[in-house]
This record gives sequence, structure tokens and C-alpha cells, in this order.
Amino acid sequence: MNIEIKKLTPGLAEDYIRFFDITPHDDNSDENKCYCVCWCSADHRIKTDFSSAKKRRDLAVQYINGGILQGYLAYYHNQVVGWCNANTKLDCMNCISWLRFMQPVSSIMDDLNSKTKSVFCFVIAPSMQRKGVATKLLERVCKDAANDGFDYVEAYPRKSFVSVPRDFTGPVEMYKKCGFTLYAELDNDEILMRKELREGNA
Repeated sequence: MNIEIKKLTPGLAEDYIRFFDITPHDDNSDENKCYCVCWCSADHRIKTDFSSAKKRRDLAVQYINGGILQGYLAYYHNQVVGWCNANTKLDCMNCISWLRFMQPVSSIMDDLNSKTKSVFCFVIAPSMQRKGVATKLLERVCKDAANDGFDYVEAYPRKSFVSVPRDFTGPVEMYKKCGFTLYAELDNDEILMRKELREGNA
């Protein structure tokens, strides 16, 4: 299957928005479409209105144009079939989802001189699930992170699979396949997995 992976840029914002407009995820309710605006480098300690799908949609365009929302789109036959949200870890610690859910990760002491890319979530079109699209997205994240001088790529999956909407962080086995190993046990059945990109990293 010929899947093309493209890094999200302002020029692809329309494709991104269209994908979220039409792709079922979460509870499939239009009102609950996330547009993935809660995982980004915006400072959500400043009050941000996420109260409607339209407001989240508008924020997504704003964030893409400002380089705040980052990640990769997967294309098949020139149509977007998948998305992976990946951004610099230290830049995202004040986004709303990090503040709400990621304090166990924040408490883990790291080398402050290291540079880490975080993989936050995947959305794959239902017809393309279980066809390797997420793996291709993850492989591209790791390749670009290595080329951009990152030391690690991190992810925060659940230990046991529940459902596609619930396990938006991706399955543990996919990360293992791509060279990730267990780095820390977190709360609520979640773990921190990490891939080293440079020789000599602890």
C-alpha cells in the first residue's frame, strides 16, 4: 500500500481540517470533534475557549498557521487517511491535555540537556485502520526527530488495549516494533515508552 507521509504545514491546513471534519473518532459526535487542539505548544494556563467544535476548528487553523499544532498527515490516493500529533515535549507542558493528564510524566526526572519529541495521539480513518498507517506515521516521526537533533522520542500508551477511541496514543506493540522500550510505569494503566535516537544516551 502506497502511503505518503507529509509533515503538517500551513499549506496543508485545509486537508487537515477536512480530515477531522469527516473522520469519525472519539464518540463520533460532531460536537465532540477535537481537531487535536488540546495537544500542542499553546499555553493553556491562559484561558482558552474549547466549548464548541467550531471554536476548536478555528483554533486548529490558528495553531497550524502559527506552528503550534505539529505532526504528520498520511495520504492514500491523495486523500488524508491518518494523523499523528508529535511535538517537542518541553514546548507542550502547558497545553490543556498535558496539564490535566500528564503530571505523572512531569514528575519523572530527566536530563534537562536532552531534547525529546513526544507522540501524543493518532487518528486513522476507519477504512484504513490495521493497515500499518500509524506505524508509517511513527516511523516518519522518529526519522525526522533524529535528523532534527532530538535525543529521544517518547510516547504514552496504555498497557492493555481497550478501544480505538480510548487508545488514541497507539498500541504498545507498535512502539515495540519501532524500537521503543519501557521507560517508566505511570498511573491508570499507562506507561512511558522511549526510543533513543543517539548512541550513548542513557
